[in-house]
Formats: sequence, structure tokens, C-alpha cells
Amino acid sequence: MTKVLQVSAELFPLLKTGGLADVAGALPAALAAAGVEPRLLVPGFPAIRDALTNECAVAPVALPWSEGRAALLRGRLPGIDLPVYVLDAPGLFDRPGNPYADAGGVAYADNHRRFALLGLAAARLAEGVDPAWSPQIVHAHDWHAGLACAHIAASQSRRRTDARTVFTVHNLAYQGLFPHDHFADLGLPSQHYAVEGLEFYGQVSFMKAGLHFADAITTVSPTYAREIQTPEQGCGLDGLLRRRADDLHGILNGVDYGVWSPVQDTALAARYSADDTAGKAACKVALQRECGLAERPDAPLFGVVSRLTEQKGLPLVLEALSDLVDAGGQLVVLGAGDARLEAEFAAAAQRHPAQVARRTGMDEALAHRIVAGSDVMLVPSRFEPCGLTQLYGLSYGALPLVHRVGGLADTVVDTTLEDLAAGTATGFVFDAFTADAYRPALRRAFALWSRPEYWARVRTAAMRQRYGWDTAARRYADIYRNLMQS
Repeated sequence: MTKVLQVSAELFPLLKTGGLADVAGALPAALAAAGVEPRLLVPGFPAIRDALTNECAVAPVALPWSEGRAALLRGRLPGIDLPVYVLDAPGLFDRPGNPYADAGGVAYADNHRRFALLGLAAARLAEGVDPAWSPQIVHAHDWHAGLACAHIAASQSRRRTDARTVFTVHNLAYQGLFPHDHFADLGLPSQHYAVEGLEFYGQVSFMKAGLHFADAITTVSPTYAREIQTPEQGCGLDGLLRRRADDLHGILNGVDYGVWSPVQDTALAARYSADDTAGKAACKVALQRECGLAERPDAPLFGVVSRLTEQKGLPLVLEALSDLVDAGGQLVVLGAGDARLEAEFAAAAQRHPAQVARRTGMDEALAHRIVAGSDVMLVPSRFEPCGLTQLYGLSYGALPLVHRVGGLADTVVDTTLEDLAAGTATGFVFDAFTADAYRPALRRAFALWSRPEYWARVRTAAMRQRYGWDTAARRYADIYRNLMQS
């Protein structure tokens, strides 16, 4: 049984800023079911450290700089049915704010040290510092774990490990870029700072470290794997990705239906299923009441659960908001981010209190209630590696309205006449990233809503879609086996 160490900066249900945490929380159990022996390595952020039980010290981790201390602990975390390694370094991780920035949203100045040490800890585990368990594969997730691949490459050159590495790109736009003079803090051989290494236009790139040094690269949907090999979406790394095309695999993320299913979701006012959707109406009324909207069952309710950024396509929602409101729709927005977008959604809620509601931050239970109570989930992203919100919308019968990119293109079927007739339509899709392309998709949503019999058919087709982690886990297991045999 292949031993695989999953390395991630976030972990649901304890620490989440986005979809990375959902993946890190759900994938290990699916891998175990696929015949893999997984374990996790996560930083010792307060939420992680406080929840750790049955802990034991594994080994100290020597810091590449002079001050501070760090150690690897092994223990158990709630909701995770396997041993977990925690990198305990209070001077680096015991801080307020989110994992990457302070309470004011300013990135920590020593993030390069914090996540270089995470990669170094992964390499130490690959070298066998825990006599009870040593990984054959180290699977690093996103830029925060990218240096695991570089550190393991350095360990291989010193003949300290023969572990292989897999690097998963969750979002190429976030690359972990730092000034070149920070390289001295990373604990890597000097030759690693090169074009064939971490150097990226005079800076250090943690993302490039993963892409260059990993034995295999994956990303989170087939379409995104193709898109990032183009100058338009390659973020300056498309040349490297094209050179490594044979090692690049697009594997669609899954949904943990133990968490995201209206059949058993305890956060909802009522539960429901594709065969009995009566509870969805109760969820909608409850959401309208909770958010102060007019309690109108005849008004289509549109939901947004997202970081409020331009990348997520929210300027399109604002530009066409009068279309939605004038047609009698309602909108609930949950999220935080760009100050201008926050202010514009707040102003819209003030202008149209019966039709527009805004909630700030990230409230997991409210996110579930919004998906359950909405008729449509808006995910009009400029680019979207995979997207999980549209998958949650499908599960809960909130038809996704999406831009045809990345994982959105791979998972939502437009309500064309042909797909309506075939029973395969599951949402609304537009092609160009413009308000002029978004508006017709919005109008199609209202048109379908005006024909309840057709709406019910599409909703049922959506709810019967299944994007479980079992399929993705089998693909990952195949990659691990191929690396072990190469």
C-alpha cells in the first residue's frame, strides 16, 4: 500500500479560507478507500494546535535561520480519521488573522519562512525522521507547500530519500512570490535559485518550485490544465507548463457529500432530496427571513458565496444588478474581499432592502443555508481552476450560472434547447467575460423560472449529478503507482 503524505496549509473543518481546505479535508479518506495509506502535514496554526489530541513529539526541525524553534508532532484531529503531523512553530504560526495575513489583511512579512519550513518539514518526514512511518510519495498542495518538492529534490541529491513528489495547482494566480534576497532563508542549495529552479523574473516563486521540481503535476480540472498552458492563463509559467505537459494531469475536484448534501445537512431549516424537494421551499423562506428579504416564493433567489474579488466575476453581477432587480429577482451575497466590491454590494442592499442582502466574512453554516435557499448560484468567474460552489449548487438544486472556463465548463451544462430536450441541462453558461454575455444567461434563468415544469426538470437533473471524491482518488492513486514504478 503506497504511503502518501498530503501537505496543505488549510484543513476543513478546522481552518478554511477557500476550497483548498475542503480538498485537504476530504481527499485523504477517499485515497484510503482507493487503496492508499495517506497522512497529513499541516502548519500548527492555533485552530489546528488547539484541536490536536493524542499528540506525541516526532522530531525537532532545524530552522535555516538563527532564532526560534520548531518540531514535528503527530496526533489526531477531529473529523480526520487518520494520523496527522503538525508543524509546531509558535513563533511562526501562533498569530491572529488568517493563515497568510494579519487581521488588517496585510500579508505577513515572513510568509516565505513560514511556508519554506512547511516544505522542509515534509522533506524531513520523507527522510524518515518518524521511525513509525515514512512517505513514499509527498503530495504538496498549492504554493504554500511548493517548497516541499524543492527540499525533497535536495534530499534526493544527497541520497537521504527516494520519495517521489506530486504538486497540485489549486490556483496558478497565487504564486507565493518573494524578493530574491529572501532565498537565503529557505534552507535550499544555492543552485536552486536559477531559471531551472525557483527564480522567476528576479524573484523567488514557491509555485514555480513545485512546478519545476515535482515528479508529477496535477491541477483541479481538465479544462484548467489546458488553459494554464496558454499565455492568457499561464501567469508567466505557461512555457514551463507546456514543457511539462506530459507530467501534467487535470483531475476534477470532488464534493464531500457527507458535508454537502441537503439530505442530511443539519444547518438547514428543512432537508430535502432530488426525489422530494419540498424542503427546499422551506429553506428559501427561512433564508429570506434571515436576510431581511421579502418573503416571496415566486421571486427567483440568486446566491453568491465567494471571496469578493474581480477574479470571481462579481463586477459583472454588479453591472447587471438592475437587470436582476427589475425582473423581480432577489440576491444574497456572502463574502469579503475587495473594499470597492464590498461597498458596492452594501450600497445595493441599502437601495433595495427587500431584494438584495449582503453578509460579510465567511460563515460556513450560512453558506450552506444560502446554497439551500437559493434558486440560482452565481459563479461568473473570470477564471476558475475548478470551483466548488457550482458543485454545491448542483447538489442542493441551486442551478449554477457560470462563465465557461476551467472546472465550471467541465461541470455545468447550459440550458440550450437541445440539452433541455435531452434532459442533460443543469444550469446557465455564458462564453465571453463581459456583461453583454452575462446578461443573456441571466435572462435564460428568468425565462426558465417562468416555466416551473421545466425548472423542476433541470433542478432534478442537477441534483442527480455526482462529483464524488472516489473518481478523483482513483486518478491520484494511479499517478502514485506510476511514479513508484518509474
